Amino acid sequence: MEITAGMVKELRERTGAGMMDCKNVLVEAGGNMEKAIELLREKGLAKAAKKVGRVASQGLVKLAFSPDGKKAAVIEVNSETDFVAKNEEFIEFVDVLAEMVLESEAADMEAFMAMPYKDEGTVQDALNNKIAKIGENINIRRFEKLQTPGVVYAGYTHGNGKIGVIVGFQTEAAVDEIAVLGKDVAMQVASMNPRFVDESSIDPDYIENEKRILVQQALNEGKPADIVEKMVAGRLKKELKETCLVEQKFVKDAEISVGQYIENSARAIGKAVKVVEMVRYEVGEGIEKKEENFAEEVAKQMQG
Repeated sequence: MEITAGMVKELRERTGAGMMDCKNVLVEAGGNMEKAIELLREKGLAKAAKKVGRVASQGLVKLAFSPDGKKAAVIEVNSETDFVAKNEEFIEFVDVLAEMVLESEAADMEAFMAMPYKDEGTVQDALNNKIAKIGENINIRRFEKLQTPGVVYAGYTHGNGKIGVIVGFQTEAAVDEIAVLGKDVAMQVASMNPRFVDESSIDPDYIENEKRILVQQALNEGKPADIVEKMVAGRLKKELKETCLVEQKFVKDAEISVGQYIENSARAIGKAVKVVEMVRYEVGEGIEKKEENFAEEVAKQMQG
């Protein structure tokens, strides 16, 4: 039976085993998926295979920067429990992966997982080893590398790696000159979670959809049709002030906006500074979490 790339991909997703391991056992099993899983378990990947199905919604977000601030990277690696997220071996693993993202040219997760990792084979092999050793499902969920010409990056990590933010500034200033500004703006993004940098970065379709919703809300409230448009314009402006970074009130000084704070800082530095990029990762966002209480989590760890 022909072993297709799709079969190898499915087996990798179900077991967390390496690509070549998956291909070899599929050949050995004559293409039988369940038999291939059994063979992987027999060959020492049992722990990883058994744990891959568990929900991994804890973990760490890690940032990495080049010394000149012209390159930045962020990665999220998930674990099942917060205990493991605080494990020194897990933390070191995430640190190494973040530096790998910073220095690599991997365009997607598949390419990244196939990269060599120390003397353990590929990143996928190293991940399988960590799953087997630590005893929990671990998932390298997402990563991003930023390297726009003319942009200097700064960041902020909150809650021991629960939230990580990178902000990019278009400027001729050096990374040390924007260090305070960069951290302050990144903290703003971590705290207030804006959706857009400024109005120019908003998708026109988003604006139109919001207008439509606000118009309908106003009509449902019984407002006269002739004043609805003016009312909607005001409401939309208010909403954009909450969702655009530069329009938000600055959390460290509510008397000014983030945009005004950046302008004031640029004047003090003596060089133009404009925020043009932002990336915000929060551990587990969008992952369906299993409801567990603390006592049950402790019990699970003890049964380990």
